[in-house]
Amino acid sequence: MDVKDLLKNAQNLTDYEFGQKLNKLVRDNYRYRNLDSKNRKLVFDILKKYRSYLRKGIGISYTTLQRETYRLYQNRIKLGLTENDLKDIKEILNKFKK
Repeated sequence: MDVKDLLKNAQNLTDYEFGQKLNKLVRDNYRYRNLDSKNRKLVFDILKKYRSYLRKGIGISYTTLQRETYRLYQNRIKLGLTENDLKDIKEILNKFKK
């Protein structure tokens, strides 16, 4: 299952099922295995903010994603993020762009 399938079927899923599939999507994707649990939690917290849009199958706007990634970049030292972590997080979030 990829992001497009998840967004297409999101309206038919319960909140719990949607959360589980979202978690499985990020956890099982081989590209993002280098993210530790703290970084995955950051991604899920951002996606949780926009869950209502994702559940409607709309996606997240480009400007919203830019704002979120900029906030992460500003706080990268405090959050303990490396450049590779930021790149991977941005790549994950861009998959949810409308």
